[in-house]
Parts: sequence; C-alpha cells; structure tokens
Amino acid sequence: MRSRVTLVLAVVAVLLGGGLLVPAAYARLAGDDAASGGKGGGSVAVPAPVPPMPPTLAAGPVAVDFKGEFFSWALMDRETGEISGSKNLASTSSTESMIKAWFAADYLRQLGAKPLPADRKKQITTAIRDSNDDAANALYGAVGRAATIKRMISTCELTDTKPGNVPGYVGWWSFTRMSPRDAARLGDCVADGTAAGPKWTSFLLDEMSKVRGSTAAKDQKARSGGGRWGIIDGLPQSVVGQGPVSMKNGWTPLNYDGNWHVNCLAVTGRWSLAVMLRYPQKSGLDYGAQVCASVASQLVTPQPGAALKVPQLPAGKL
Repeated sequence: MRSRVTLVLAVVAVLLGGGLLVPAAYARLAGDDAASGGKGGGSVAVPAPVPPMPPTLAAGPVAVDFKGEFFSWALMDRETGEISGSKNLASTSSTESMIKAWFAADYLRQLGAKPLPADRKKQITTAIRDSNDDAANALYGAVGRAATIKRMISTCELTDTKPGNVPGYVGWWSFTRMSPRDAARLGDCVADGTAAGPKWTSFLLDEMSKVRGSTAAKDQKARSGGGRWGIIDGLPQSVVGQGPVSMKNGWTPLNYDGNWHVNCLAVTGRWSLAVMLRYPQKSGLDYGAQVCASVASQLVTPQPGAALKVPQLPAGKL
C-alpha cells in the first residue's frame, strides 16, 4: 500500500511539471521514516519531466472524402528515410509544375562553383516563386531537355518515374509520370543537397520557401500562377515556426481527360510530403488545395491542442 501511494504521487508530480516536492510525510510511507530514525527525512525531489518533442509530421491514418479519379500521398521521415502513405503511393500521375524544382536544381548542380548568371538567377526565381512556364522552359533547355528527366531518376534514385507518354504530349516535361513516393524522394533529394549540390542547396530551398500567390483568379495567369497553398495551409504554427517550409506545387486543368491535375510537395529538415490528385475540373483548384491541406493537418503529431491526460486511479485504491 505504501509503495503504491508513493508511486502515484510521483507520477502526478511529473505530469504537473518539474520542481514539485513530495511531502516528507508521504515519503516516510515508503520507508524513509525508518532511515531517519522516525524524525522525518525532509522532502524528496522529483526528477524534472522530459520536455516533449516538437510537433512534426509522422505516419498515421488519413481519411479524405475524395471525389475524383486519383488520390495518393506519401510522407518521408527524413531522419530515418522511412516512407509511409496511401496504399497506392507508388501509382503515378503527371508532375505538372512540381518538376520545375528539379530543373533549377539540375542547373545549379552542374554550375558548381561558377557564379550564377543574372538571367539564370531570374529564371530560377520566377520558375519557383511564380511557377513561370517560360522561365522553366529556358531552364529545361539549359539542362538538356529529356536528358534531365533521366538524370533526375538516377540522381534521386526514383523507382516509379517515367517520361510522359500521353498521345499528342510526348516529350512535354509537365507530363512526366511520377508517384507520390518518388515526389517525396525528390523533396528529400533537393533538401539533402544531392540535387543542387553543396554550394546552391540553401539558395534553392530559400527560393522554394518564398513561393507566392494564392489559388485566387487574380493570381492565376496563362503562363504563371500563385502556388502558395495546399500543404502549407494544413500546418499549424507550431510546425511552421520551427523553420522554413520549402515547397513546389503543380496544377493544370487538362482537357484530354477533363481533370484538374494537382500536386503538392513540401519539405523541411524533418520530413518530405507529397500529395497527388486528379479530379473533375468543375470542382476547381481550391478543392485540390484543400485536400492537400487536409492530408498535412491529419499527419501532424501530436495533434494541436491534445490535452495531457492524468491517469485515473480505480476507486478505493489510494
């Protein structure tokens, strides 16, 4: 009975915070009174609790009432390399503008220690921050066109990615087929310095953290568009505040299948998350952005506002 009381008090003290002292009267119940000659042994210090790990994204269940042709996601824990996600995380869809991050990385890695020309720097900035197609096309040409797709697959060790083969669009970089699993690997490949090389990785990640513009019509133009939405909107401040979130989304309404093709990619020092979708054009871009945000918010661990639960003792057991 005495040892049980002492254990209960110690557990409650740890849960309520560091620096608490268990009264000596209860400490004596565990035998301290005998050691001190029955005169009281003072207070027993309780070890300070270990602070909880900061919130992150971690493997877990995701439930989305998705209405469309294709929904898949994958999350890489960048500390362990483990990838989790939907059952179809190896299935593919077109990359759209998500692949622009690779064109910038491939150019920068090949540049190496040389200075970055002003015109190329502008192309990288506008291709990433504004998803500008003309800038992306210039970079695509500079890195060898189709050769850069093969180089991406080998450099980042992608297993599911293939050049696009949609009739009438063969050779278009936007139709490159990629799985969410490979997209998460691509994010990791950029973040760990493999894609852009040691000199330019921080520059590229910084550009990807400064993506701008919303899904609003005013931010969506014929050759560029606002791309700061999706995963970033599903992250609480407790995650965003830990450091920059680098991202590159891809999105296009395609007439050959009547679908929006929407992809969301975001990466931090701890994780890389990709969500890929195809759904009817009538649902609009906002729908895809909301699905990406929902996946991210469900993977936050621990969930924001999760209460500390103090164990309840059975009646009459104190």
